[in-house]
Amino acid sequence: MELSTKEYKEGLSKRESFLISSLAREDKTIFNIEDARKIIKDSAKRTMHSLIQKKWVLPLERGLYVIVPLDVGVKGADSFILHNFVIASSLTKPYYIGFWSALNYYGFSEQIPRTTFVATTQIIKPLEILNSNYYFVKLVKRKFFGIKRIEIERRKINISGLDKTIVDCLDHPEHCGGIDELARAIYFSHQELNLEGTKNYAIKMNNVTVLKRLGYILDKIAY
Repeated sequence: MELSTKEYKEGLSKRESFLISSLAREDKTIFNIEDARKIIKDSAKRTMHSLIQKKWVLPLERGLYVIVPLDVGVKGADSFILHNFVIASSLTKPYYIGFWSALNYYGFSEQIPRTTFVATTQIIKPLEILNSNYYFVKLVKRKFFGIKRIEIERRKINISGLDKTIVDCLDHPEHCGGIDELARAIYFSHQELNLEGTKNYAIKMNNVTVLKRLGYILDKIAY
């Protein structure tokens, strides 16, 4: 017989319920094992194992978890889908969603990348989480600008602004499907761009190659 939502909720022990409610109060729907240890000390590992078995918590990667919302229903983690951008926001700091992922978000690429591209100042190996790939592009600190905040699934997410997305892709076209893909995107959607802002960002990147690539594409648009 299938459990009702009420019975499903009541299946938590006092310790499990305390951990879940404490994390929720701290707005830590995505959390790591150290967050759990701060709340329930030495029993964290055992409690986490139980919560995973009961499908109240979904493991994202080793030591990183997400609380499954009650409104998902009695199937819990088995039917829970979390946006890739939300997962990416918890994998490293500082960060922003960028390159092909941001290009697609702004509607400048019809192709949906199978990988979520994350800009960071750290060296991080690619990850596979819940059958999705995450690729981390290490940037020097002077290139870490032009970031805006968006809201996805009630969480604030860092993403490169449109002008910065274009400039980042000019800097690393290998992370946006190639220079031809980017040139097509700019050619067909250039009216949506703040070209002056894009030029200023290109100058701020302090990369001659970026300026040359942008100039070449803009010349083609002018004809």
